[in-house]
Amino acid sequence: MADMLPREEYIEQAYLFRILWERLGQDLTLQDLLQQCRYEVLATTKLPMAIDFLNSELKHSGAISQGMRRLAHYFTPYQAFLVGQAEEDSGRFDFRTSLLVLQAEALYKSTAQFDRQGLFFYQFESLCRHRLKYDLGLKAMSLDSAYNNDWQEWLMILQKQLGLVDLADLIYGRSEDFVEYRKRHLGPDSKTEYPILFGVREGKIAYANRRKEPLFLFAAMQRHLSYPDVPKRETINETLEMIPQMQRRIERLEARMKLMEEEQRQGIDITKFYGKSVPPMIDLADGMDLPEID
Repeated sequence: MADMLPREEYIEQAYLFRILWERLGQDLTLQDLLQQCRYEVLATTKLPMAIDFLNSELKHSGAISQGMRRLAHYFTPYQAFLVGQAEEDSGRFDFRTSLLVLQAEALYKSTAQFDRQGLFFYQFESLCRHRLKYDLGLKAMSLDSAYNNDWQEWLMILQKQLGLVDLADLIYGRSEDFVEYRKRHLGPDSKTEYPILFGVREGKIAYANRRKEPLFLFAAMQRHLSYPDVPKRETINETLEMIPQMQRRIERLEARMKLMEEEQRQGIDITKFYGKSVPPMIDLADGMDLPEID
């Protein structure tokens, strides 16, 4: 895993994304949140300097994705791509969800179970589940320092063939299970002319999920190989806002029903709707003889 950051950098990145997600919406601007997080992360990492740069970029341009792209030696192009998609006004991918996706990815890179196969499935499922742009997403994935040259070349091939060839077939064709299949049918000397990127288990799962929804493939990978889950888009519970509105409407309907019942029985007594009468002001000097004071 050449050119990857040290483990403590990914741990602190995950902490930064989690804190921003938790405190976003607490009547604090993103600039203030970044300034707070700058003093909470470890000073022995490079993240405080990166936060200062992002904060200054946010003040000038109003976005942090451009700053992340300029810090390509620290933040990956895929991280900058996710934040850029969240900052677009026309997209459905919100900024809070992007923070959750970034946090889970940084945590996975900091674990001992991290490998390129799991990172690929996580990043690609993020594109599928949140309906992001595949061309730009795969291009950003290919520039990630976690992938070697073989992976980068295959990701660019995937960018061209996606939609024409089934994803499960593309994965199965680059798996060790497919190599064993060729040896069984074409002889033990059969070799592939391209590098193998996936193991036997990934190949079997991909073969079992051919002609199916890609999300089923990702779910099977997570069940059998313990690959990280992709955070889902946050859903707003609208029933919490609808209950008070319905209660006020019911109260108004009850008041109208009472008025209709009174009208049917004996008519409506409108005097109870009168306000309290205020006695008129009396001008003592008008029409009254005041006694003279000696």
